[in-house]
Amino acid sequence: MTPPQRNFADHIAAVQQLRRDFAQLPEDAPVRLAKPTSNLFRFRDSSAARPLDVSAFTSVLSVDPRERVAEVGGMTTYEDLVAATLPYGLMPLVVPQLRTITLGGAVTGLGIEASSFRNGLPHESVQEIEILTGSGDTVVARRDNEHRDLFYGFPNSYGTLGYSLRLRIELEPVKPYVHLRHLRFGDADSAMEAFTRICADAEHAGERVDFVDGVSFAPDELYLTLASFVDTAPWTSDYTGTDIYYTSIPRYADSALGDYLTTHDYLWRWDTDWFWCSRAFGVQHPAVRRFWPRALKRSDVYRRLVALDRRTDASRLWNHYRGRPQQEPLIQDIEVAADRGAEFLDFFHSEIGMSPVWMCPIRLRERDAEVTGDSHVWPLYPLERDRLYVNFGFWGMVPMRPGQRRAHHNRRVEEEVSRLGGHKSLYSDAFYSEEEFWRSYNGDGYQKLKDTYDPHGRLLDLYAKCVGNK
Repeated sequence: MTPPQRNFADHIAAVQQLRRDFAQLPEDAPVRLAKPTSNLFRFRDSSAARPLDVSAFTSVLSVDPRERVAEVGGMTTYEDLVAATLPYGLMPLVVPQLRTITLGGAVTGLGIEASSFRNGLPHESVQEIEILTGSGDTVVARRDNEHRDLFYGFPNSYGTLGYSLRLRIELEPVKPYVHLRHLRFGDADSAMEAFTRICADAEHAGERVDFVDGVSFAPDELYLTLASFVDTAPWTSDYTGTDIYYTSIPRYADSALGDYLTTHDYLWRWDTDWFWCSRAFGVQHPAVRRFWPRALKRSDVYRRLVALDRRTDASRLWNHYRGRPQQEPLIQDIEVAADRGAEFLDFFHSEIGMSPVWMCPIRLRERDAEVTGDSHVWPLYPLERDRLYVNFGFWGMVPMRPGQRRAHHNRRVEEEVSRLGGHKSLYSDAFYSEEEFWRSYNGDGYQKLKDTYDPHGRLLDLYAKCVGNK
């Protein structure tokens, strides 16, 4: 499928129209974007909002294969961006796992993938951002201009300082195929030690490593997946049909040859079954899977089913009438330093009991730390320079026991992550007190940006949006 394209003249006209639309919004009404898809899991009533039409910012504006950069509308999905760059033998430096994550969403939120141990987070490959601020102005923010404070403060602001309309991002060369090796570990300590060693060397057993992630199926069954670009492949697997990617990991861990995917299929290996969450809809049952169309094996389809369940309360009522315990949604990504990762997994397996758990190492790119001379380069999500972190992702339902407080498991995760000095992504429900929230997410730094770029409070603040769920 050819991604949508627009020229820069159309883009400029769309920016001017959006500014006019923004100026006409009631000042006392919340500002929302009219987007066909979302990867947020903070479900809220938006009936009071008059949404801004941002459909003009869903296109790839240009790809420059010589300079290895792309100009992209802020609401462009990574699916469309990858479709535009792969024909040139290029890809974004970090491609989040789900097709309909938008570039602007990954930058103002957080995107993570298996290249993050060498390329950091998506915002680190951005060269320039055009932003509609909360004051209704449009500014172009770069590392070296008068809006550098917004450039560095934009990540993890979740649309509370403004909306990205255009981004210029770096690209990197790819090869046609990816070779995967799955390494098994019998305990979390050895898996975390291997993460640290392999990410430091970007090499294992004589082969370069371009991607690293992993899965914990149980306390004594963990796998690290090392993936490398290759020019040729003796075969390629297909996980968009009857086979399921995550169930192949233990199987291929026993193979000296590993597994092979096309680069395209590798980038979207987790999207087909929304990691493993499609099993909740029966999609992994052989009889169902055989007749479930490939076109509907997508994370955005499953997400719409979750939204329908939240609106209708169907699963809660189903559990009630069958006499089953109620369940608590636990949909979170957190990260802690790699040397505390085993502690987190031990806690999670003993007190939460959900599996599998996705694991993905992250390290800041050197460039920005060197330019700023600051150990916390991105002020609203302060990761330390030269330190390896591991992101843990877990998404599903946990049975509630009588007498447990509201959101018991979510709150226990937040408490443990705070104890370990980590952070959690804010795309899903959060339950922090206001004082703890601002302590974790640099409230002083955020307020300075808010006073500068949204002085009249047209946009929600970060706590109200991400914890108050307004």
